[in-house]
Amino acid sequence: MTETRKKPDPIDVYVGTRIRLRRNMLGLTQEKLGEQLGITFQQIQKYEKGTNRVGASRLQAIAEIMDVPVSYFLIKVLLNLQRVLLKAKVILWIFALAAKESN
Repeated sequence: MTETRKKPDPIDVYVGTRIRLRRNMLGLTQEKLGEQLGITFQQIQKYEKGTNRVGASRLQAIAEIMDVPVSYFLIKVLLNLQRVLLKAKVILWIFALAAKESN
């Protein structure tokens, strides 16, 4: 029987990449970050690879240690959301304009 392993979610991979980027910028090892969080370096590895999802409270703790807002780890996600909302506003505006012209 073939084992199918679930791929990490792209958002989890992105958050992990941002954690690794900031950790490296600060010169922190996975071991040191793990110590400060009370977890193993293996868990940090899993976060950084996106294989384990980082919970909200853990992400907040990481942000505090790394002296960045939580949004630092989600900036791409937030920008994509902003783009989607802008497109939705444009579509709603077009529908409103079309409805106004049909009256």
